[in-house]
Amino acid sequence: MTPAVRCTGLRHAFGATVAVDGLDLLIEPGEVFGLLGPNGAGKTTTIRMITTLLPAPPDTIEVLGRDVARDRTAVRRLIGYVPQQLSADGTLTGRENVALFARLYDLPRRARAEQVAAALDAVSLADVADRQAKTYSGGMLRRLELAQALVSAPRLLILDEPTVGLDPVAREGVWDRIEAVRAETGMTVLVTTHAMQEADEHCERVALMHRGRVRAVGSPAALKGALGPGATLDDVFRHHTGDALAPETENGGIRDVRAARRTARRVG
Repeated sequence: MTPAVRCTGLRHAFGATVAVDGLDLLIEPGEVFGLLGPNGAGKTTTIRMITTLLPAPPDTIEVLGRDVARDRTAVRRLIGYVPQQLSADGTLTGRENVALFARLYDLPRRARAEQVAAALDAVSLADVADRQAKTYSGGMLRRLELAQALVSAPRLLILDEPTVGLDPVAREGVWDRIEAVRAETGMTVLVTTHAMQEADEHCERVALMHRGRVRAVGSPAALKGALGPGATLDDVFRHHTGDALAPETENGGIRDVRAARRTARRVG
């Protein structure tokens, strides 16, 4: 079976700083896979290369059999992406935000309205779809971004810190929607998170990254079991990285939209 994601010897440096250093990674179709690690471990850089937002050398990343370096357009059509920074425009309604992404994904015009409505319904925002996004709560904004990512019916959904800054109820609401869509479509989910409980509950396998390399891969249960009775995923994290979990400093506010849009304009 063709892997959902395969990274082979992946490397990326910003000047003299090596962010990703010979990364090997294999994600199976249909699984929820967590990419964990401290700040600066290389998680977001890896995600940005997989999503084509940063360049990757040929033969280092495949998404569902497509080489990211050689076939960027085809890869982008397979992926839905929810970045750390909000990509919703607060001055637009929820429906208008999702419709904008339908146009960006070049969905057929005659099918857009139906697919936009279906995406909003999938994240339980149909009843507030015609309100401006700036009136939404943090959890609603994250679900709106999820609708934006789902409108193209992606085979691979990539979530970079999808619930940062949300309260526990809002976090569960976001994950409920993700799990429901995954159960219906069989899509693969790749997520980065600092919330170890979230990874433990929702990820079938996780990879621990540190200093640009993968230090351990396995199911949360297997990784905890390897440390002994009573071990937690936090213990696994500390064992393989030597670091304490960093506090969540991102606020997930609508003010982060400009940064996300600048990135989108740069990559075209």
